[in-house]
Amino acid sequence: MSEPHPRPEQERPDGPLSGLLVVSLEQAVAAPFATRQLADLGARVIKIERPGSGDLARGYDRTVRGMSSHFVWLNRGKESVQLDVRSPEGNRQLHALVDRADVLVQNLAPGAAARLGIGHHVLALSHPRLITCDISGYGSTGCYRDRKAYDLLVQCEAGLVSLTGTPETPSKVGLSIADICAGMYAYSGILTALLKRARTGRGSQLEVSMLEALGEWMGYAEYYTRYGGTAPARAGARHATIAPYGPFPTRDGQTINLGLQNEREWASFCRIVLRRPGLCDDPRFSGNADRVAHRAELDVLVSEVTGALTGEELVARLEEASIAYARQRTVAEFSAHPQLRDRRRWAPFDSPVGVLEGLIPPVTVHGEHPRRLGRVPELGEHTESVLAWLAAAHGAAREGAGHAE
Repeated sequence: MSEPHPRPEQERPDGPLSGLLVVSLEQAVAAPFATRQLADLGARVIKIERPGSGDLARGYDRTVRGMSSHFVWLNRGKESVQLDVRSPEGNRQLHALVDRADVLVQNLAPGAAARLGIGHHVLALSHPRLITCDISGYGSTGCYRDRKAYDLLVQCEAGLVSLTGTPETPSKVGLSIADICAGMYAYSGILTALLKRARTGRGSQLEVSMLEALGEWMGYAEYYTRYGGTAPARAGARHATIAPYGPFPTRDGQTINLGLQNEREWASFCRIVLRRPGLCDDPRFSGNADRVAHRAELDVLVSEVTGALTGEELVARLEEASIAYARQRTVAEFSAHPQLRDRRRWAPFDSPVGVLEGLIPPVTVHGEHPRRLGRVPELGEHTESVLAWLAAAHGAAREGAGHAE
C-alpha cells in the first residue's frame, strides 16, 4: 500500500483498507458495487462523475425520498468529484488523482479509458504499483468487444433467461445479477491483487467481463446440458431436478417453500408431514429421479395436505420432521425479518435526504465492532475538497523536491 491518503478528521474511516485510495470512473451497477465494498472496508473511494448529470444511476428512480434506490445502495461511503475528463484541465486533474491512487476502477465504454490516457497498458509501465480493474460487458477482445451490454442482455447471452421462469414464460432474474456478480469478482480480484502487491511490490491489471462472470455462475447448468443432453427445465419457484422442492399453499393463504434433499428426509416427510407413510413404497416416488418424473402427481398430493393446514400447523410438522422450509416473504417482510432484527444487521447512514437505514456488510469479523456506514454523496459534493487536497499534495511534493535539490 502506498502512502496514506487521509480525509478530513471527522470523515476518516477505520477498517482493513484504511489509507487505500481508489479512483473510480464508474456508473450504473457493476463497478459501483465493487468499489462500495472497498469503501465499506475503509478505503477512500473517489468517484468521478460527469458534470451536471453524474452517474446515470442517479436518475433511475426517486423512491428514496427523492433519491435513486440504486444510487443509495451502491455509493455509500464514497466522495463524489465532478470532472470533465475530456477537457484538458479535467484530464490533467484525473491524471493527478491516478498518480496518487492505489487502485483505478473503470467501466467506461470500450476504448474510452485508452482515449483518456488511462488505459491499463500505459499505466502498467508508468505506474508499476497501481492496480487497475476494467469492467465491461464482454471483455476487451473478441467479436463482442464493442457491443453495449446491459444486465438483461447479458442474462440472455449467458443462457440464464432460458432457465428462469415458468415452462411457458422465460424470465429475467429480478435483480441485476450479471452486474452484481461482475462487481463481486472485481472486488475479490482487487483484494487478491492487493495481497500480491504486498508480497511483490507490483500492481496488477485486472479485467472482468459480465458475460464471463455470470458464465461462472452458470456452471452447473452448463455441465448438466453439455453432458446430459438437455438443459434444466424451467420450474418457476420449484427446483428443476429435485422434488418435492418449492412453494406450497396453506389453508390461511400463506406460502411455505419446502426443500427435501435425500431419501431419509423423504421418509420422514411422508410419515410426519403428509401422515402417509405408505408413499415411501409407491414406485412413482421411490427415488428423487422418480419423484421429478412424476412431479405433477406428487405436487397434487402434497398440496392436498398443506392446503388443509394453517401455516403454523404446517411449520410445526416440518420442524418435527426436520425438513428445511422457508416462508415466501415479500420485500417488505424481508425488511422486517426477525433474524436480521435479532442479529442487529440494520444500521443508520447519512445521505443528502437525511438519515437512512441499510444492511451492514455481510461478513462479520468477530471481536470487532461493525464500522459506521458511510454517507451517500451529493453530485460533486467533494469536488472542491479533493481538488484542494490534490493542490496541497502537489505543492508539498514540489517543496520536497526543492529541498532535495
